[in-house]
Amino acid sequence: MDVVKASLVCFSLLFWLAGLATLSLGLWARLALSLYLEELTTGDYSSAPYVLLAAGAAVTAWGFLGCFSAATGNPRLLRVYGLFQVAVLVAGLAAGLSGLFYRRDIAEGFRHGLARALRLYGDDDAKSAAMDGLQRALDCCGVDGFQDWLPAPWSRGRLNNGSVPESCCVRRRGCRSDPVGPAGEGIFPDGCFTKLVDLVSDNLFYIACGALGLAFTQVIGIALACVLAARIEAGPGPEGDRDTLS
Repeated sequence: MDVVKASLVCFSLLFWLAGLATLSLGLWARLALSLYLEELTTGDYSSAPYVLLAAGAAVTAWGFLGCFSAATGNPRLLRVYGLFQVAVLVAGLAAGLSGLFYRRDIAEGFRHGLARALRLYGDDDAKSAAMDGLQRALDCCGVDGFQDWLPAPWSRGRLNNGSVPESCCVRRRGCRSDPVGPAGEGIFPDGCFTKLVDLVSDNLFYIACGALGLAFTQVIGIALACVLAARIEAGPGPEGDRDTLS
């Protein structure tokens, strides 16, 4: 029983650390990606950071419960902890498989969202700020290249006359963005779609794999919690009875 209890405490500690990692990931997504998820995609992914934050907080709290229930040897708490592990197992499998299966749909959502941001640039402050921030952060310009800006309403306007925003410039001094030359001198040559999709898809792939891996490890936690609860309720074995009588 001591070995099972120690194993469950170690597993709960790892589970608690995984919860902290998920919480940190959700905080990073809220601070770094929230604007892009809200303004530069046609999909409804704005709640994703909050889902990660809620999941991380729940896993962290219940990881502490696992350590407490194993240390105190309370069979009811152990069974509650085991049921929570089952819920995490199902949720982890659903999240991991969804992330892997819908990566292409997420990419298409970003393509359409970037194209819409170009069309509304200058008229929608939120989308304009998100587009400028993305181009500066990823050193990119347009959806697939700076040429995407030329037919955009903002670029075709009387004041801009075939130019690109300053956020497309490698450096402000010497940037030939007004109007754009045939070679686009001084402008980021790469489009934002590929860089953004690579960034999101790579992180989403690791998150999905991590969720699947965590889900499969839950089987160990469920087994340990159930075995320990059963051993505690069964009481001491024959050897323990003889030691008590002697």
